[in-house]
Amino acid sequence: MKTTPSVLVVEDEAAIAELIVINLRHHGFCPIWAEDGVAAQREIDAAVPDLILLDWMLPGETGLTLAKRWRTQQARTKNVPLIMLTARGGESDRVSGLDAGADDYVVKPFSTKELLARIRAVFRRRTPESHGEKLFIGDLNLDPETYRVSYKTIPVKLGPTEFKLLHYLMGHAECVHSRGRLLDKVWGDHVYIDERTVDVHIKRLRESLGRAGGAAMIETVRGAGYRLTATPEGTMVPTDYQAQRRTHTRPPLVY
Repeated sequence: MKTTPSVLVVEDEAAIAELIVINLRHHGFCPIWAEDGVAAQREIDAAVPDLILLDWMLPGETGLTLAKRWRTQQARTKNVPLIMLTARGGESDRVSGLDAGADDYVVKPFSTKELLARIRAVFRRRTPESHGEKLFIGDLNLDPETYRVSYKTIPVKLGPTEFKLLHYLMGHAECVHSRGRLLDKVWGDHVYIDERTVDVHIKRLRESLGRAGGAAMIETVRGAGYRLTATPEGTMVPTDYQAQRRTHTRPPLVY
């Protein structure tokens, strides 16, 4: 049984790579170093790692290009956790990295303690919940035991983070959740992640639900956050349901 998580370190600066590799090995990980995209792809073809640390500025193809390919074009790496390592710390750069599929974004220079904390956090939130009762909201069904989601009987394929996010939203349907609250409840209050991360995963979740026709169930509440609802705005609601809503009205919950 595999007990030591493997981490592929894609970094062209030998001094930085060596520092990362030493610390990873010291803290119970199995690091593998690749200095460019070609070497990294060769390692992935040989054995898919449990996590990828990917520098943005690499010789040849950039880390951003590699992240997009590994996340969207290669089935073997589609769900592998990926952390970007880069000196590009601007907001637009962070957004680009997250949109490319990164689970987290670490700006150089960084402390090895923070990097290790982020790696452990990514592993924690990438592990799906495996307990709890089945959830049914409108035509959307989620079974945490079998890790299956469907909308109007159409299977919905989700990554681990999107599954945890949907699990939480369905367990607290019709409530409005701020980005900060979602970070605390889905990622954990000990994680160093920008709130923009929530927007990226909400987008991915909507895209997955959209293939089955259920994207509208996740609403953006301007200035407040997100809400999962069985009756999205603009949809037809049965008359008897409208009457029930008028009889049992209450102010929305905002966190």
